[in-house]
Amino acid sequence: MTLSDTSTWLPLDGLAPGFDANKAPTVDDLHGRSFVLRDDDGPVFTWQGTDETFLVDDDLYYVQVQPTEREAVSLFLDLRDGRALVVTTTIGDHGTPRVTQEFRPATIDGLEVRGEAMAPSTALIGRRVLWVYSAEHAYEHVYLSPHWYTWQCLAGPERGLADTDENTVYRVRPGIHVFTWREKIIPCASVTIADHRDARNLRSHGVLFGLDATGEQPTHFTFGAHGKLLSTTVHPGPYDPAEG
Repeated sequence: MTLSDTSTWLPLDGLAPGFDANKAPTVDDLHGRSFVLRDDDGPVFTWQGTDETFLVDDDLYYVQVQPTEREAVSLFLDLRDGRALVVTTTIGDHGTPRVTQEFRPATIDGLEVRGEAMAPSTALIGRRVLWVYSAEHAYEHVYLSPHWYTWQCLAGPERGLADTDENTVYRVRPGIHVFTWREKIIPCASVTIADHRDARNLRSHGVLFGLDATGEQPTHFTFGAHGKLLSTTVHPGPYDPAEG
């Protein structure tokens, strides 16, 4: 691998072996239940409790679904507040980024709706975080602006690689955020939900979805990471990217 030659960078399926070592165990809390998620325009998604499900916090679940070969859906279900977020990740035929994402906040039929809707957030901007995915895989993230973040591989087969890619952040609960990114070099995107409430003990759950080394076959796998806040940059008011 040559760091500056992006044609030699590791494909998504080359990253997969062992990358999911820190994945949390799945839960069957929602097995046998069904949920109708809707926004102001009507039903957004209907889900039967039979897919990979992770417990993020009390009554807060992350569910990963792959309804079609080139589409993956990440569901974030807050059963306490009756709210949800549906993130649809789609592999396109062309374009940069090749893999795109759509975000739809929703409510859950049959539950009392409380609190604030899941909405875009700038809360992570300025933070530098270490994420450890396994004993061999570690990356740092620097959250730059509402549109961009930078990643650098500190350990693993991509060690030494770094890039700046598109990102989107949604607030789910205080201190808990959905963080997603879309890469421009490797045709893939990720959806994660990260608990930032304890700066020394961060936790995330997520998925990577994109194309394999052939550029033809989808690759779809979930993972998890333990993290730690390394530093925070505070920009003076007129130069604060969170305000721009």
